[in-house]
Amino acid sequence: MPQPDTHQAHGASARLRLFVCLAAGVPIAIVVAVFATWQAALLAGWIVAGAVFVTWMWITIWPMGSARTASHANQENAGRPAADTTVLIAAVASLIAVGLVLTADASDVGGQAAQATVSLVSVVVSWTSVHTIFTTRYAKLYYGANPHGIDFNDPTPPRYTDFAYLAFTIGMTFQVSDTILRSSPVRATALRHALLSYLFGVGIIAAMINLVAGLGK
Repeated sequence: MPQPDTHQAHGASARLRLFVCLAAGVPIAIVVAVFATWQAALLAGWIVAGAVFVTWMWITIWPMGSARTASHANQENAGRPAADTTVLIAAVASLIAVGLVLTADASDVGGQAAQATVSLVSVVVSWTSVHTIFTTRYAKLYYGANPHGIDFNDPTPPRYTDFAYLAFTIGMTFQVSDTILRSSPVRATALRHALLSYLFGVGIIAAMINLVAGLGK
């Protein structure tokens, strides 16, 4: 009996995840567009889609031990990079929409607070989505063709939660802490990750300032 192609299965899973995220976010964006600006509608749709993506990913990878992490990371095929790239583009695009929303005139104080709140939630969802994607990328690099480019100072093989520790540390501090990056591809990925994290950090600060300003009026 022929065995299923696990690479095709994981590619299909990535495409299915992307489709479900779109199916959840697009209707919300359409409904919000009836009552609010198109910028706010895009952010609302992205909040739902991004939340579905993050929830789906962490329900899947959080329980995995080191052996399952290695297997899962190496089963990546053409479907997953395309899906992850789509999410990254959407996350960055949401920052542009946040800028448009925050610079738009609201009719009242409540409207200003609502705009700032939606913007803040959108940036937080984007921030979390980005670090989730980089969690899986670090796992892929570690267990890929040139393995062990990250030293966790632990003889136990790392699992996804270890790669999440690295990803969210870079996301919050723009640097690594007690891990050592031992290969050029990993360092290049960490550099891109840190630069993108800084961009989102600026977005979060801007959204919080506007939220506080809106509530203070």
